[in-house]
Amino acid sequence: MKIICIGRNYIDHAKELGNEVPTEPVIFMKPKSALYQAHIPFYYPEFTNELHYECELVLRICKNGKYIQERHASSYYNGITVGIDFTARDIQDELKKKGLPWEKAKAFDNSAAFGKFTDMTPGFNKKNVNFHFNKNGETLQKGNSGDMIFSFDRIVSNISQYFSLNIGDVVFTGTPAGVGECLVGDELEAFLEGNSMLKIEVK
Repeated sequence: MKIICIGRNYIDHAKELGNEVPTEPVIFMKPKSALYQAHIPFYYPEFTNELHYECELVLRICKNGKYIQERHASSYYNGITVGIDFTARDIQDELKKKGLPWEKAKAFDNSAAFGKFTDMTPGFNKKNVNFHFNKNGETLQKGNSGDMIFSFDRIVSNISQYFSLNIGDVVFTGTPAGVGECLVGDELEAFLEGNSMLKIEVK
């Protein structure tokens, strides 16, 4: 299983972090150990003083593929949910200043959380998928797949030019504006089309 992530896929989010708007998908990866297990408490990492949430739509890969053409990409994923890409923002900022990779800030244990997948049945409108994120009951992020810079099909096709996709891989498709800090005691909840898909308490 691979956890593949797309950065800066919403214009407003790229701008809020002072990043350039990309002309092709920004790809990074998390190891399998980054997968958050719902039955295990989520503990605030000791190595950061600025843990951020980033709520995203997540795709489930259902077919093995390489060098996938964009027009065929939709047959390689069949499930969708919402997830949280946890980020040690202080560490990421320091790494970016030095031109170093992001893994320590993005790929640590339990940094990739996502809910149960919803099947993308025939007729599913992948260009109009709504999701939102609450912290302590307050909505802080809202997103729609139609606002993404790069569509699901473009993302899957682009990833496959560099990495073989395998059944069971997941793809985090980028976060909209509104990312922010979470603290010990915060209750985080992510919704897909108004349905709660993921709940996490930070301990």
